[in-house]
Amino acid sequence: MVENEGRLRFLRRSTDPRRTKLRRGVYLLPSLLTMGNMFCGYACVVYAMRGEYATAAPFIGFAVVLDMLDGRIARLTNTTSEFGVEFDSMADIISFGIAPAILSFAWGLQSLGRLGWAAGFMFVAAAAMRLARFNIQSGGGGDKRYFVGMPSPAAAGVIAATVFAYPYGLYDYRAALPALGMVLVPAALMVSTIRFRSFKTLDSKNRKPYTVLIFVAAGIVAIATHPQWTLLVVAYVYLASGIIGLAVTRLKHRGAVPAAAVQPDAARRDTAAR
Repeated sequence: MVENEGRLRFLRRSTDPRRTKLRRGVYLLPSLLTMGNMFCGYACVVYAMRGEYATAAPFIGFAVVLDMLDGRIARLTNTTSEFGVEFDSMADIISFGIAPAILSFAWGLQSLGRLGWAAGFMFVAAAAMRLARFNIQSGGGGDKRYFVGMPSPAAAGVIAATVFAYPYGLYDYRAALPALGMVLVPAALMVSTIRFRSFKTLDSKNRKPYTVLIFVAAGIVAIATHPQWTLLVVAYVYLASGIIGLAVTRLKHRGAVPAAAVQPDAARRDTAAR
C-alpha cells in the first residue's frame, strides 16, 4: 500500500509541472500575437516618419491579421483573460489609432498645417472611443453578426490601403484636401451606430465551408497578383457596405409603414360595407 502511494506521488510530481508549463504556454501565445500587433503599429510609425510610405502601410495590414488571430486563438484555447482584453486594446490604439493617423499626416495631411494634424487627432480620438465602447458592449448579448460602428482595424485599413495604392505622397495642399475625407469619414463611422458586418461567424456550422474556402482562395490570389488595387477595393467596399445597409434598412421601414397604415383603412371599409 505504501509503495503504491509513493508511485502515485511520483507520477503526480512528474506530470504536474508539464501541465503547468503547457497551460502557461497556451496563455502566452495570444499575448505574443498581441505584442506582434503592437510592433507592427510601431514599425508603421517609424517608416512613416522616414517617408517610406510603401513600407509603412503594409504593417497596418499585418497588424489586422495578428489582431484577428490573437482573439480567435484565445477563444479556441479557452485562454481569454481580463489582462488579454486590456492588452489587446492598448495594442489596437497604437496600431489602428496612432499609426494610421501619423501615416496619413506624414503622407498627405502635413501640407494642410493645423487642419491636417487636427484631422489626425480626430481619427485617434474616434479610434479610442470606438475601442472603449466595444470593450463595454462586448460582454452583452448583442447580435454577433454585426459590429456597432465601423471596427477600428477596418477604418485603419482604409488609410493603409489608400497610401499603399499611392505611396508617393501629397505635397500640395489642394491635392491634400480630398485626403481629409479618407481620415474623417472612417473616424465618423467608428463612433456612429451604423452596423457593419462581422466575419466571426463564417466558421459556424450553418455555413458551407467549401464556399468560404473558395472565396478565401480567390482573395489570396487577387492579393498576390494585384495587392494594391485589391486591398483598396476591399477597404472601400467594406466602408460603403455599412452606409448602403443603413439606407436599405430605412427604405424597408418606410415601405412597411404605409402598408401597415393601409390595413386598418381596409378593415374599416369592410366593416362599413357590412
